[in-house]
Amino acid sequence: MFLRSTGRKKDGKEHRYFSVVESQRVSGGKIVQRTVLYLDEISDAQQAAWRKTLDVFDESQQGYRTLSLFAEDRTIPEDAIDSLQVRLSGLELRRPRPFGNCWLASEVWRQLGLTEFWQQHLPAGREAVSWEKVLQLLVVNRLLEPGSEFRLHRHWFVESAMDALLATDFAVAEKDRLYRCLDRIVPHKQELFVWLRQKWAELFQADFEVLLYDLTSTYFEGDMEESEKAKRGYSRDSRPDCAQVVIALIVTPDGFPLAYEVMDGNTSEQKTLKPFLQQIEQTYGQAKRVWVMDRGIPSEATLAYMRERQISYLVGTPKGRINQHEKKWLNLGWQQVRDSVQVKLHEHDQELYVLARSDGRQAKEIAIRRKRLVRLLRKLRAMRRSLPSRDQLLLRIGAAKKEAGRAFGFVTLTLPAAGAAVTRETFRFHTDKAKLRQAEQRDGHYLLRSNLTAEDPAVLWTRYIQLTQIEAAFRTLKTDLGLRPIYHRLDRRIEAHIFVAFLAYCLQVTLKNKLQIHAPGLTPTAVLEKLATIQMIDVWIPTCDGRWLVLPRYTQPAKDLQVLMEKLQMALPAQPPPRITAPATTTARSASAGL
Repeated sequence: MFLRSTGRKKDGKEHRYFSVVESQRVSGGKIVQRTVLYLDEISDAQQAAWRKTLDVFDESQQGYRTLSLFAEDRTIPEDAIDSLQVRLSGLELRRPRPFGNCWLASEVWRQLGLTEFWQQHLPAGREAVSWEKVLQLLVVNRLLEPGSEFRLHRHWFVESAMDALLATDFAVAEKDRLYRCLDRIVPHKQELFVWLRQKWAELFQADFEVLLYDLTSTYFEGDMEESEKAKRGYSRDSRPDCAQVVIALIVTPDGFPLAYEVMDGNTSEQKTLKPFLQQIEQTYGQAKRVWVMDRGIPSEATLAYMRERQISYLVGTPKGRINQHEKKWLNLGWQQVRDSVQVKLHEHDQELYVLARSDGRQAKEIAIRRKRLVRLLRKLRAMRRSLPSRDQLLLRIGAAKKEAGRAFGFVTLTLPAAGAAVTRETFRFHTDKAKLRQAEQRDGHYLLRSNLTAEDPAVLWTRYIQLTQIEAAFRTLKTDLGLRPIYHRLDRRIEAHIFVAFLAYCLQVTLKNKLQIHAPGLTPTAVLEKLATIQMIDVWIPTCDGRWLVLPRYTQPAKDLQVLMEKLQMALPAQPPPRITAPATTTARSASAGL
């Protein structure tokens, strides 16, 4: 990068414009120059220009001053007041860091009214930095570059532009302050749910008539003796060796979360739903809602409770129930509800059973089973060639069974008796082709049940497949937002960690829905990565009196980003205010801190 001075004559006078320019190599090996920063604060000698003043924070006086700035090769007019001469030849560019992605995340935070909400619920005390700013820092970090609070404190804050966006210094990222903030936020969870619901209704006309409900688990590394909730249970992360907590989540088909709860790691799925039903009714009233769930979550007692309370539900049902009504299904014809999707309907005991058949799902299930079966048979053939001892054989078969899952049930094994040698005669296997054909005939079939007996089956099917939204929410929380593993040891910190991840997900899903309206085809991740190319750079310019003028400036966005922001109806903020450094001892200290 280098400084460029451009002259232009206007009204018989010469004007100079200063900018920072970088050289870029484009396709074909051609080198072009792109303006990165405009330094329009530096005035020229004519009266009209130098009367353009600049508010500058003076570190020595701890307050703002209004100054006129002049380049070192220009004589300051006699009637100029509060002027400052700068040595442009000594200009330095320091601390380049991502700005655009931090700004966009902070802008979504503002659009959701979270600054207002948290200022109300986390009032300022004697602290130097507001708790709302600390929490915003935690959430934006979780969205953009998830990691530990220690890493945020040690590295990420100084490597990002959050200091400029929050208009604060490193005090906001002090380690103890980050942890103390975590200890304050969880009690306000229910009020936040209500607040966000209203904001999404205002921004997107979101409705909450269809609620998707599911559970996941997230595990811990290390000893968790200090936590009462961390327990071993059914692991959805395939980590049965680790303690975990269970998270229940409610989202809409558009991905907007309505509520979540953190429960003990050994909590049974069937024990979670009824308390949630009561919580939602208590918070939002008894409105007409449809609860959509996968099989295994509601117990028969809970479904009876929902029918009694006239709470509508649509739930996946184990295939075993197909057998209970098999004769009835045989006499019914298929109805086409979508391309490659057909259904059969059967009413029984005030419920509507929907037997669905999907060609796409059938092909997928067959392909998965065959892949696992081929892998299993390959391993069995290798065992038969090597002929290990009986104990070794049983261990290998056990490992192969675990990997193959349900595909193992389609292989019939003959094993040597205890004490017998492993030979090609005593160890044999074959595929049960009749059983396999029977299973393939049922592939692609799944059973739904609902108390919405008058509902269009096409609508029911569409609602059920929307459960993929909650699966996507869990994937986002666990992967993009770094929910797992959890390294906190105390229950209040564990819940706060999940709460921060939840808030980051709220920013992500808000941006996702905004993109669907204004820039369909783009994902939040892609947009945040694009905007990260807008950098914040501290421009340090020495003054003729021995100090430094510091101009924090973000770089000019490329044309495609300008178009994107126009589509999103969002505009970059004004450049941050500059400052004049204090005496040299303070200057050195500030520079060493990267501020």
